[in-house]
Amino acid sequence: MYHVDIINNGNSSFQVKSKDYELVVDTKGKGITPPDTLLAGLGACIGVYIRKYAEGAKLNIEQFSLSVDAEFSKEPPVCFKEIRVSVDLKGFQLEERREKAFLEFVKNCPMHSTLKENPLVEIKIL
Repeated sequence: MYHVDIINNGNSSFQVKSKDYELVVDTKGKGITPPDTLLAGLGACIGVYIRKYAEGAKLNIEQFSLSVDAEFSKEPPVCFKEIRVSVDLKGFQLEERREKAFLEFVKNCPMHSTLKENPLVEIKIL
């Protein structure tokens, strides 16, 4: 089970706690924003799956980086209509047949699957 606690620090600042880790989420520039947090989670999850693929396929991908880009829709409901993830394998070249398998594998990361499935989000007052 995954669990995070979010405590409002006043105004638009929130202290987010997960296990032994903390970060500040803030829409006024004093921390990462909520949309950036979602994109970071997706990118990091895909990164984990890139590493799993490389290890399983015995590929020597030493370093890589990801960039995740999105814009909010202009019409309600305000949401990301498209998210673009760019993967830089830092010079490592995948064969064409391997590239397709690679892309299909990394799309199985739980964050990508969650966004694809449009999960029910229940909000209640305690």
